[in-house]
Amino acid sequence: MGEAYFYHLTRQPLEVTLRVLLEKSLERSWRVAVRGRTDALLDRLDQHLWLGDGFLPHGRAGGAHDAEQPVLLTTGQAGNAPDCLVSVEGADIGADEVATLQRAMILFDGHDPGAVQAAREQWKTLTSAGVGAKYWSEESGRWTMAAQSGGA
Repeated sequence: MGEAYFYHLTRQPLEVTLRVLLEKSLERSWRVAVRGRTDALLDRLDQHLWLGDGFLPHGRAGGAHDAEQPVLLTTGQAGNAPDCLVSVEGADIGADEVATLQRAMILFDGHDPGAVQAAREQWKTLTSAGVGAKYWSEESGRWTMAAQSGGA
């Protein structure tokens, strides 16, 4: 069973943190799905991954080659058999999904009380189902693990 890593974003914007995590995941030869709630955010992430600090190979769900995408941006189920599933905008990840992954990552805006509350609820739901979880904070200026529940 994979673990869930929660990333409390307070210093860097989502696009910066996501790019770093995607690059590290691809270095491990993981396929990744990024699940959001809205096409508007996925459009923004798509543009950033195309035009940001260099192209990062990815695609939007619904294309002819979803299964081959190293990174797939989606609002639903991942069509690329991911090793890692990244939740943005509070998109749900179930414990049954985490069990099939190497890792789930939940990125949330620490300046948005609704996002913080949604992450707390997701933490409780996943850890109550036996999923190992780690909470990472960048509050000190660098990423540090601030909490852990279950898992290896």
